[in-house]
Amino acid sequence: MALDLVSVVVPTYNQAKYIPACLDRLLLQDYPALEIVVVDDASTDGTSEVLDAYLRSAKEDAVSFASRWDGREVVRETHPRFPRAREIRVVRNAANLGATRAYNAGMSRVRGTYATFVPSDDLPHPTFVSELVGALDRGADFAYADMWIVDDAGRVLREFRLPDYSFDRCFGDWYLCGAAKLFRADLLRSVGLFDERFAVANDHELFLRFAMSGARFVHVPRVLYSVRFHGADRQTGQHSAGSTRRMFEESIELVERARASSPPSPS
Repeated sequence: MALDLVSVVVPTYNQAKYIPACLDRLLLQDYPALEIVVVDDASTDGTSEVLDAYLRSAKEDAVSFASRWDGREVVRETHPRFPRAREIRVVRNAANLGATRAYNAGMSRVRGTYATFVPSDDLPHPTFVSELVGALDRGADFAYADMWIVDDAGRVLREFRLPDYSFDRCFGDWYLCGAAKLFRADLLRSVGLFDERFAVANDHELFLRFAMSGARFVHVPRVLYSVRFHGADRQTGQHSAGSTRRMFEESIELVERARASSPPSPS
């Protein structure tokens, strides 16, 4: 039986140094049916060249290992560096659109039954897709998992365990559905894409609309993802002090919206 296709959008802006590690971990997911849509939001740091080089190497690179001793020498076995064929499509914006419009440029192109987005500095773990697909196959519309917060050296700063889903806890208290998520792509067609009025808390706003439309959410209590925390070394774009302030302002507005609403029961 054919597996459902999963679409992963990878938005990037001036994060060239992080892109290869993120794409490596997507190419090596244990779930076979995967397409990757990279959105370069007019980066000025050489991202385009990094992507071109990466696409070449992903197709051509081979690696080897010591396979057996034949009595005279150690025989090495060679295999592709990335053994599963994956489709990587690159969307190159002519001008910087900002995070929310860049997400929409990718999400409007997904072809999968299931979809998600992975910022290009984050690190999905090998079973990230397969374990969340399992939760959706069991009847959920939106699945989310626990995560590590890691620094640029890969050190784990803390483990972030999220609550089991309830609307009040995950949207009425604060936004607690996490970064490790997968959802049915049909939700985008039923409630729309990211609201471009929200520059930073765009995922919070979209997923709140999913919940208020009756989507069935489920928590997978496993660490399946690492979110990078750049600290003071990278105060640009979504990581700038101004963006952090705006994220809290937007999220407070959305929490108040959730508290004022009574979402329909999941269908």
